[in-house]
Parts: sequence; C-alpha cells; structure tokens
Amino acid sequence: MLPVIALVGRPNVGKSTLFNRFTRTRDALVADLPGLTRDRQYGHAKLQNNPFIIIDTGGITGGEVGVDGLMAEQSMQAVREADIVLFIVSARDGLTTIDESIAQQLRLENKTINLVVNKVDGFDQNTVLTDFYSLGFESVSAIAAAHGRGVGRLVEDVILPAANLSAIEPEPTPEFSEEQLIASAEDSADSESEESTKTDEIELGPKLAIIGRPNVGKSTLVNRMLGEDRVVVYDMPGTTRDSIYIEMERRDKKYTLIDTAGVRKRGRVHEAVEKFSVLKTLQAINDANVVIMIFDAREGITEQDLNLLGFAIDAGRSLVLGINKWDNLPEDKRTDVKEAITRRLHFADFARVKFISALHGTNVGHLWEAVDEAYAGARVKMNASKLTRILEMAVAKHQPPAGGRFKIKLRFAHPGGHNPPRIVIHGNQTKSLPNSYIRYLEKSFREALKIIGTPIKFELKESQNPYEGRKKKVTEELLEKSRRNRKKIKKLSKKK
Repeated sequence: MLPVIALVGRPNVGKSTLFNRFTRTRDALVADLPGLTRDRQYGHAKLQNNPFIIIDTGGITGGEVGVDGLMAEQSMQAVREADIVLFIVSARDGLTTIDESIAQQLRLENKTINLVVNKVDGFDQNTVLTDFYSLGFESVSAIAAAHGRGVGRLVEDVILPAANLSAIEPEPTPEFSEEQLIASAEDSADSESEESTKTDEIELGPKLAIIGRPNVGKSTLVNRMLGEDRVVVYDMPGTTRDSIYIEMERRDKKYTLIDTAGVRKRGRVHEAVEKFSVLKTLQAINDANVVIMIFDAREGITEQDLNLLGFAIDAGRSLVLGINKWDNLPEDKRTDVKEAITRRLHFADFARVKFISALHGTNVGHLWEAVDEAYAGARVKMNASKLTRILEMAVAKHQPPAGGRFKIKLRFAHPGGHNPPRIVIHGNQTKSLPNSYIRYLEKSFREALKIIGTPIKFELKESQNPYEGRKKKVTEELLEKSRRNRKKIKKLSKKK
C-alpha cells in the first residue's frame, strides 16, 4: 500500500501550495462528491522517487461550534487514514487560538504529528519558531512552500523516516553505441519475458479494480461478476482504508476483484447507500492491473467521472469503460450518451466501451472479454528490433516536423518496461517533438503491436554526441596551418 500523507490546518496557511508542490498539480484529483468536503483534494506524489498519496483536507475556519466541530469529520477521517500527518501553520500569522484548538484535537488521535511552520521567508527562523514550540510537538520544521525552501529537508528528515523509506537515486544512463543499446535491450526483453512467464505460474491472475462515482452500480456489478457460476476462493476484509480483495475463478482463469464499495454478501447489496471513499479508489487503482470504470448512462458523463478516469490513465493502468443502466434507456438518450463518449472521452479512446446492465447481466460477458484483452495488451512482448522497424516505418510515412534550427531525427527504439508498455525512443532533438507527433507514434505502435485497452508510455532520449565536451588538441601542425592562412589573408588584402 502507498503511504498516505494528510495536510491539516487553517485556511491560507499554504496547505494547497505544499500539496501542489508535492503532486506537481497535474496529479491532483478534486473530490467534489456527496459526503465529502468540497475542497478536499487527493493527489499522487513522488518524493525522492518514492510514491505517496497526498490528502489536502481543506481549511478549518473555527466557525464551527466547539472543538469537536472545529475539526470537521472528513478532516479527522483523513488524519485517521494517514500514515503521516503534517499540521501546517503560518509564520506570518503567528500562533493563533485556532491552531491551538486543532493541535488539541490532533493529540486525541494518538498519532505522531509533524508540525510544519510555513511562510518563514523574510523571518529569522529561530525567532519565529519559538511560539510554535509551545504546542508541544517534537517534530517542528520550517519551510517556504511557495519557493520550495526547506521542502527537501522536510521530505528527507521527516516524511521518509516516518514512512520507513529512504531516498531512491535515479539510475544514471550509461553512454553506449546504438548497436550496444539495441543488443542490451534485446537481452533485457528476453529475460523479462522469461521472468514474467515464471511469475504467471504462481500468480493469482490479474487484479481488477471496479471504480466509479457513488450509486453508478459498482456493488451490483461486483455481485454479478461473483455470480452462481463463479468460484469465490475467499473474501478477506482489510483495514479501514483497505478495499476488499476477493479471489475468484471464471472459466478456469483466476482473477482478484478489488471491491471499493464494501460489498461482502450478495443479500446485503441494497441495504444501504453505497459509501464512496476517494482514498480506497486511488489505492485500488494503484494496486490493480485492470481498471473497470463504471458510468451511469442515465446521468451521463460528469466532471468527477473525468477526474477519476484521468487518474487511472495517469497511473498507467489498463482500462475498460462500462456504461451501466443501459437497459430501458430511450433511443434518443442512447444517441446522446454515445455522442458524449466520443466528444468527452477522446483521451481514453484506446479503451473498449461496453454498454451493460449490471442488474440484469446484459453484456457483462463482453466486459470480461475486454478485461482479458486489456490485460494482455499491458503485457505484450516487445523487442528492440521490432520496435525500431515500427518506428522507421512510421517516420518514413510521416516525417517529424522541423524542431527549430535542427532537424528532428528518430534513430531507434527499445522496450522500457511493461504494465503499461513503455517504449524508449532515441534520437536528436527529441525534446522538440510536438505532442501531435507523439500521438501519431502512439497510434502507429498501437496498430502494429495490436495493443488495446492500455495506455502506451513513451520516453524520449537524446542520442549522445561522442565529441561533445571534447576540446580540440592544438598541435604544431595546426599552428603552422593557421600561420599560413593568416599570411594568405594578408597578401590578398594588399592586392585589393
């Protein structure tokens, strides 16, 4: 499970700034859903190359009645779920009564609280921290989140030790010739293929995460998939923030369903309104091989659908889209939904779309077929020679556009990993390659490799110039040549 960091504190103390710095904003997921605080945010972060989930709990204003009301239930739930709690205060505002009330409530949770004094730029740290030590927290850090000052030290000295992790140094890319790189990639692909084959013999099949907004039919679909003709091996509930993992078999194939809806028995599906947990959903996405995203055909595609879908794609998971409650939908409404899918889900056009009825079982069998297809796509076998041939054919058909003063040249490609398929392309001026051309390359590789239902990730690398950084040796021969050239220039100038 990924470690979870919760950011708590008053409004305008810099929680969102720190959240955006951790997540680099593009991974942020705004959870604007029933039962959740409107400005509560969840995001993915890599800190010193270690993955985390970050929760911004929203500001506590002090307008609530009493200390229990002061810390909103959603914020408290985030604190309970978190592995690491960062209590953010502002050096500019100094210690306030609301800070003291929040600190008192946090102590009741029996968690290690890490006090982070933000906005220390322009202040003497020793002076500004004095008041905050009175809160009694052992861990006190000073940062300026807007400029990044002190954030690296916060990660190294507080966050990583609290999660029992250490910084992971990225592996340096060695300089090899094109032939050496291709040969090395071929060997790597072969060994990886052998290793995955061995793993296949002992694994429990792909993990399937069924996600979606509340009441779109996830619970009904889980129970439909665990129907009478299926074999459930066991059903083990996890902790408060864990989803339920259900091992099952279908047609002699093993699968593990990750149930974020909390369904345990078939008879209890309709008892209560399904509770939605963003954290459970994000954890399930990260742990899954294939994500089944369920939409409600009667409600159409909402912004929250798009946010969840974007998170699954960013995580690189194989994807199947299920449009539920399709039965008894009027024909004109069906046309509207299909047009909305084409218009709003174009960024997920690699995924199969299945129109289903979880309640009646309509097309659920086709959903299983799409799951198997997507899982196979994520594990497709690739080698450097085949990828390079596909690249050469794509470039021959459609040359890259000019990249400034220099021409973009794509030289060769090799595998960079699986789940999702990752393709490394080497060349000159690759950083100048526009997104439109990368999309063209993705389409070319997808068609040639027959990859359906999974995103393809590209890594663009500049070919090393063997003469870069080398100084030209000044020899006696070169000096003599230079003297002769200067004499010729003088003679020519005298003649003129």
